[in-house]
Amino acid sequence: MKKSLFIPLLLTFGGCMQNPDTAMEHSFEQIFPQGEKLPEQFSQYFIGQAWLARLTADPALNCPVSNVTFEPGCRNNWHSHSGGQLLIVTAGRGYYQAQGRPARELHPGDVVEIPADAVHWHGAAPDSWFAHLAVEVNPQSNRNTWLGPVDDEQYAEATARE
Repeated sequence: MKKSLFIPLLLTFGGCMQNPDTAMEHSFEQIFPQGEKLPEQFSQYFIGQAWLARLTADPALNCPVSNVTFEPGCRNNWHSHSGGQLLIVTAGRGYYQAQGRPARELHPGDVVEIPADAVHWHGAAPDSWFAHLAVEVNPQSNRNTWLGPVDDEQYAEATARE
């Protein structure tokens, strides 16, 4: 009973209701705002559509956190972060893959600790919406290096269910 009351209270009082002007045309529910479609400076590094909602605003805290939402099949290019990154899965089903390793299926509650300079990608499963919090670690010196896309063959191999 407590669990069923917690989510509505969080949505009602936590300031996390989705803005109807940016609501998706589907029933994907998540506790954080969906945000806006990615601007071109980022969307050029994605296959499919993704949305971004910045959740922290105080630069004195020095801890950027964003909610990233992916439509089914959407994924970002191979890339790395010079300072590393944390992903905290909040909704849907997705994947994370470090270069040279098998892909890891992700579910709400999973945490991915990405070391500095690890080449990787992440995104939604082919048949599921997906959302995660992206936490930029070491933001004072953390820079992204964007590489080539995860092509359809690589994506199909990484997301094939056994």
